[in-house]
Order: sequence, then structure tokens, then C-alpha cells
Amino acid sequence: MTQQPEVAAVLGGGSFGTAIASILVQNGHQVRLWVRDPETAAVINNERENPRYLPGTELPEGMQASEDLIECLTGATMVFMAVPSKAFMEVLDQARDHIPEGTLAISCTKGIHADGFLLMSQLLQREWPHTRVGVLSGPNLAREIAERKFTGTVIASADAELCKRVQDALSCDYFRVYDSSDMFGVELGGALKNIYAIATGMAAAVGVGDNTHGLLITRSLAEMSRFAVQMGASPLTFLGLAGVGDLIVTASSSLSRNYRVGYQIGQGKSLDEAVAALGQTAEGVNTVRLVAERARQQGIYMPLATGLYAILFEGQPLEQVIAGLMRGEHNHDVEFTMGGD
Repeated sequence: MTQQPEVAAVLGGGSFGTAIASILVQNGHQVRLWVRDPETAAVINNERENPRYLPGTELPEGMQASEDLIECLTGATMVFMAVPSKAFMEVLDQARDHIPEGTLAISCTKGIHADGFLLMSQLLQREWPHTRVGVLSGPNLAREIAERKFTGTVIASADAELCKRVQDALSCDYFRVYDSSDMFGVELGGALKNIYAIATGMAAAVGVGDNTHGLLITRSLAEMSRFAVQMGASPLTFLGLAGVGDLIVTASSSLSRNYRVGYQIGQGKSLDEAVAALGQTAEGVNTVRLVAERARQQGIYMPLATGLYAILFEGQPLEQVIAGLMRGEHNHDVEFTMGGD
């Protein structure tokens, strides 16, 4: 914990934003959690529970939520952005004039902005150029964090002091924070793995074996690394917590929103039905579309991502896509450490 408590604003009262706010409160920092719905804010403040996103989980004493964005930002020395990617720009616009020079701005959102294929940190740097930007990512299922199960994460930034302050603010006996200078790679890992969680959820629903699951995760890591290196990230990042660590958890757990969407599609639901049943944002759905298109434009070999796109957006049968993947795979090995086959 820091010697000097931070004043932190967590923007986004979903499961992850609530979990991060909980850690900050427990560590003695002054924290305000911004939520859109005044009723949710009242329940969090009065009953110490977020009934929509973390039902049944008791939140710490001192958790303060508000639907007033400006109130939440007043005096904040660090701002954690935990809103869905589709709302990211809107919130940046609303908050811009209330963010002082030098504020630490930390993205917790694992998605891609369609206009220009920008990561959330790139939006932060463009829209809030007066701030110091970092990315928080890793195998971080929010419910397990809220239940204080031991978890590791990565704070990534070229700004070493930012990394140290975030480590101090968030580190506790159940939440370990590592640092990385490869912000782009860490953030790409967090965004890309959601694609493959949908794929493994679908595979689980149709009853594939453990051998297939192992094949899917290995091929997914190869694709993620290949794409990221083409985009300028370090391939070594994908061997770490924010790469293979996040992929394994998200592609294997029923707590993962993207895995659950894939599972329901594998059971025969339409994409719209699966997303509606989830009731939360599954960032991987949008990411599939954006990454498959970018891979096509740049000639990057990504058979899993493009196959998943064909199922979700072109109506191709799952069995047909799987057969095509198996026919095509024999020409390519699983080497990913240098970003290619």
C-alpha cells in the first residue's frame, strides 16, 4: 500500500470496475465508483452489494458509488477506465475537462475501437493527451477478485513511476501486480484472447475432448502472437501473464463472459440470443469482427479468428468451419515465439 493514499476514480460499475474499487478501498485509498444508474449507486452505498454484476458478494465498508461523473472525478489523482469499449469515447468526451494535467489514466477495458482500429490506451493518449497512460490486464475474473482469491495482474506503461504507483495502490495479500513496459502488447493480449474464449466455449458446448481444448488454446496463442507482432508488439509478452495466462483462464472458465457467449452459441442459440442471455458486455464479439477484417487486409494467417467470424456473422455451420480448420492446419506448425508459423 502507498505511504500517501491516492484519490481514485473508477469509471464503470460493472464487475471488474467494482472489484478494482473494492481493492482500492481495502488498501485505504479514497475511492469513488461511477455508475450510470442512481439506483445501483444507492444499493452499493447502502447495502454494500452490486446486485447486477456481483450478486451475493459483500463490498467493503467505505465503498462510495455515484451516478455523478464530475463528483467522482473531483480531486482524483488516478482514474481507472472500466467502461465497455463501445462507451469508452463517450465517457472520455464527458470527462475530458475535469481531468487535471498529470493524472494517471489506467485502461482496464479489453476491447478495440472500430474507428481506426485503436486500442483503449491509444484513445486515452489521443483524447486526454495531458494525462499519463497505462493499461491493467491479466487473468482477472472479477468475481474471483471480489471473493479475494489469489490473482495476478499486469500494469503496463513506458512510465515507470506510473507502474510503481499503481502497484502500490492495488497490491495486497490476494492481488499481485507485475509491471511491463510493453503497453501495446499487454493490451493486445487482453483484447485478442476474448476471440478465442468464444471459440473454446463453442467447442465445449459441442462436446470436444481435452485434446481438442489443448489444440485450440495452443493455436489461439499462435494466432494472437502472430497478429500482435505484425502490429508491433513483443512476442515475449504473450508468454507471460497478460498473454498465455489470460488466454488460459478466459478460454477455460464458465466465469468468462466470452466463454459463456460461445457456449450458448454452441448449444444452438443465435449470437443475439447469446448476448442477450449474458446481460453484460462480451468484448470478444466486436473484436472478432475487427480482427478478422484487419487480418484479411494485411494477409495475416488467422484461421481460428476468420472461422469464428464466418460462424458468427456469415451463418456458416460450426461443423463445416471445424472441418475446414482441420484440413488447413497440417501445413502450419505451432511456433509462435517469433510471431509466425
